[in-house]
Amino acid sequence: MKFLLWLGLVLAAGGAMATECRQEEYAGNRYSICEVDLTRERLELFLADEAGSVYGHFGTLDKALAARGQRLGFAMNAGMYHDNRAPVGYFVENGRVVQDVIQSEGPGNFGLLPNGIFCIGEGRADVLETKAFLRSEPACRYATQSGPMLVIDGELHPRFLKNSTSRYIRNGVGTTADGTRAIFVISDNTVTFHEFGSYFRDRLQLRNALYFDGNVSRLRAPALGRDDAGFTTIGPIVGVVESD
Repeated sequence: MKFLLWLGLVLAAGGAMATECRQEEYAGNRYSICEVDLTRERLELFLADEAGSVYGHFGTLDKALAARGQRLGFAMNAGMYHDNRAPVGYFVENGRVVQDVIQSEGPGNFGLLPNGIFCIGEGRADVLETKAFLRSEPACRYATQSGPMLVIDGELHPRFLKNSTSRYIRNGVGTTADGTRAIFVISDNTVTFHEFGSYFRDRLQLRNALYFDGNVSRLRAPALGRDDAGFTTIGPIVGVVESD
């Protein structure tokens, strides 16, 4: 079944490698998962066009790419943002630093330290806890800071409560140890932080994973026939760019 899904993706993409997406149930919750191979796919972060207009929707971004002979494949909202859609934390778009790293503790999920940074480099992507990121100074062509970290070196965030009653649709990303694969997940029902983090750690076996957002979480997954529009614009978007 998985082979047939993969074959369908390849044919739909005209023979090019396409993002593998699937749905599954784990510990009583349902999830949609998309895995991006950084050695074969072009993964980028997007915020605004050259005129400074925020894309805000997957469809708007797809139209902008179409004008360049490209198209948007998989996509997901990628980090928290202010009312004007500017990123709350560190953000790098095509080598340009839009917002510097935020190290201080603060209100909301972003300030629930430790938080982290999703860094896309050449042929790899990594989720790093913010202080570890500052120590290692990796080369990121694209980067987005969000929080909290879901999994840190194989351990759940220390503030997650197993008996929490705070439940939302949530989305986030984890990366493999060699950096070649980025695994994006959105819950298809409301989940707690503990449940969401446990999915990355225990089911996906990822040692580092980062929370993107909750409640406003959106996914574009052509392989699943899904393209969330929503009623409001979003800030940072992560997505795979495909050639026509």
